[in-house]
Amino acid sequence: MSRDSHPGLRCPHCQTALTLVPAAGSHPATTVPSGTPFVLVREESPPPIAEVLAPYAGRVKDSTTALRGAAKVRASLDRARQAGSQRRSAQKAARQTFRSA
Repeated sequence: MSRDSHPGLRCPHCQTALTLVPAAGSHPATTVPSGTPFVLVREESPPPIAEVLAPYAGRVKDSTTALRGAAKVRASLDRARQAGSQRRSAQKAARQTFRSA
């Protein structure tokens, strides 16, 4: 197994396999001492958007499901907005200093 294709080299976000490639300006024939600059490069690129969306191209829109989904999204946004408002008002009340008469 080559050290350039080590199975432990994975993207922390998408778990895509990464490959070590010599950085620009370094000589490719040099050995790999710890100080030699290397760049991590993904082995595969994501597929084109058109290819990803192709299965959905001929799909018929179900208006009932779409309306129900939109209502859920609106309700979720309203709850988040209310929670944020309550959090801000609680923080504001906690910052207010009480003045004695």
